[in-house]
Amino acid sequence: MRRRLISSTLAVVLVVIAVFGISLVIVETRTISNSAQESVDSEALRLVSVIESRVAGHEPVDVKALAEQIGPERFAQITVPGSDPIVIGERPSGGVIRGTATGEEGERVTVEESRSTVTREVGRTLMIIAAVALLAVVAAVLLAVRQANRLASPLTDLAETAERLGSGDPRPRHRRYGVPELDRVADVLDASAERIARMLTAERRLAADASHQLRTPLTALSMRLEEISTTDDPETVKEEATVALTQVERLTDVVQRLLTNARDPRSGSAVDFDVDEVVKQQIEEWRPAYRSVGRAIVCSGKQGMRAVGTPGAVAQVLAALIENSLMHGGGTVALRTRVTGNQAVIEVTDEGHGVPADLGARIFERTISGRNSTGIGLAVARDLAEADGGRLELLQQQPAVFALFLSREANGLTERQEGPERERPIR
Repeated sequence: MRRRLISSTLAVVLVVIAVFGISLVIVETRTISNSAQESVDSEALRLVSVIESRVAGHEPVDVKALAEQIGPERFAQITVPGSDPIVIGERPSGGVIRGTATGEEGERVTVEESRSTVTREVGRTLMIIAAVALLAVVAAVLLAVRQANRLASPLTDLAETAERLGSGDPRPRHRRYGVPELDRVADVLDASAERIARMLTAERRLAADASHQLRTPLTALSMRLEEISTTDDPETVKEEATVALTQVERLTDVVQRLLTNARDPRSGSAVDFDVDEVVKQQIEEWRPAYRSVGRAIVCSGKQGMRAVGTPGAVAQVLAALIENSLMHGGGTVALRTRVTGNQAVIEVTDEGHGVPADLGARIFERTISGRNSTGIGLAVARDLAEADGGRLELLQQQPAVFALFLSREANGLTERQEGPERERPIR
């Protein structure tokens, strides 16, 4: 591209120089020739006037004085009636420029100049024109190179940006070149890079969330299947199989919700549901895991409480909190339900050391973890809670008390419609 820009610019400049240069040479040649002819004619007239004044005063013609009146490279022949011809200078050879003038008394003056003088003047003019044309060509080449670099370099950068986008590097470069068309292309590429970066981030986040969210139900399902494989009691097999089927349904719901959130995080499926059923389901699901490490999980609080949200999402939030207590907490894990204002609250606490003081509210940030875990469980749990209009908070750090707040406004629930708050039996 650089070569084409330089060649096209140089071709245009050469055409312009040729057209205007030839015209200028023709005009200058004619001007110089006409000027030389006018100079010879005016000199002949001047000599005639001098001779006329001498003849009218009956004075002799002074040849020396006349010789001073003409140029050193010119030849003059003077004819006065009744006198011998007077010759001044040396007659030029070859082509000449001749000027003749005649006086009133018959005086005749002929002035000649060699045409080589005009030729030399034309040659000097041509050299000047050629030098100017050469400077114009050099300047045009320099400007063409500069303009070619100004246009070609941005295109090279844009090509590299497009190649980086194709190779999976979506970082925008935010470079502008002062050319509106190129800047427009750069804007489009940067916008595309940002969109691709958001898409890649969403895909990576979906993969991380999926791996984390699916790990818990798969682990619980694996425990149920292990219990089925180690028992011969038909009732136990039936009970565990029923729970396993419930967990499979929940696993399907988890996958469906992850895909839905990936397409549109704002698309919720909040309904009026029974909080007790979700809490009971989580306790039954996690009881074997806690029993295997010698710990207990209990629930207490208000019964018959209803809330607005997505049951599957609420179950995932509670599962994340219970798993967090299993991994990082200690002692008995307690789930407590209560009402505050127009919100239903589910608290999860344990008897461990709690959340380190240096983490605090950052515990819900991605990649923030007190131990060697993924650090995305609580972040995903908060996103799930907020998707249906709820919120997840850390009410107390030591011991850790997490609270899930859910709305109770959808169906106008009142205290009379719900059961009293009382301790539930330990499960």
